[in-house]
Amino acid sequence: MTGKKGGAEVTLEEIRFSYGEMRMHFDLDVPASQIAAIIGPSGSGKSTLLNLIAGFEMPQAGKVLIGGVDVTRLPPAERPVSMVFQENNLFAHLDVEANIGLGRSPKLKLTAADRAAIADAIARVGLTGKEKRKPETLSGGERQRVAIARALVRNRPVLLLDEAFASLGPALRVQMLDLVKALHAETAMTVLMVTHHPEDALHMDSLLFFLENGMIAASGNAKDLLSETGPEALKRYMGTTA
Repeated sequence: MTGKKGGAEVTLEEIRFSYGEMRMHFDLDVPASQIAAIIGPSGSGKSTLLNLIAGFEMPQAGKVLIGGVDVTRLPPAERPVSMVFQENNLFAHLDVEANIGLGRSPKLKLTAADRAAIADAIARVGLTGKEKRKPETLSGGERQRVAIARALVRNRPVLLLDEAFASLGPALRVQMLDLVKALHAETAMTVLMVTHHPEDALHMDSLLFFLENGMIAASGNAKDLLSETGPEALKRYMGTTA
């Protein structure tokens, strides 16, 4: 897990998906090793977009390409993607080390190389010394560090963050964003993160995709889109329009 492995380009081509009354249509391209933030009102399709990339949802039409390879019909486990959720999905009966180890082997049949990768990930997310702790003894930020470490040991070129830091306070959220930024600098993975905080996109110097009514209403560099000359729809969402 040393050195830059590199990310993979993520492309959604003419993706169509319906959820109840909501009809979604996504066209999106995130270059390899880029950080992209996805913002928009509740119900605009942000989590669905990530689920389509991860394979938890199947589109009715269109293609999902990762690294130029069509993965539209592949199950989640076979896609070159790791995902971190808001709930962090840790197992209460397993310690930190074992929870991270699940990223290498669902049955925890770990090789020496696996254990080395786990130890490396624990060090990288700042949890050294807490390997044998159970989730209930950890803070919210520490639990999310475990979830990020589990994603890291999977060693996939694409990391999806679905409001992964939404339940954390402002200072801790920034700390987690800085951790992802540092890991991105090391690994050069492609990162797509859903957030309710537009300032997160600025903090990460990211590409920005603004969703509205199941479509990408605006996209571009976060600094440009969130400036005074940004699109009106985004200004309305931000509450900065006259």
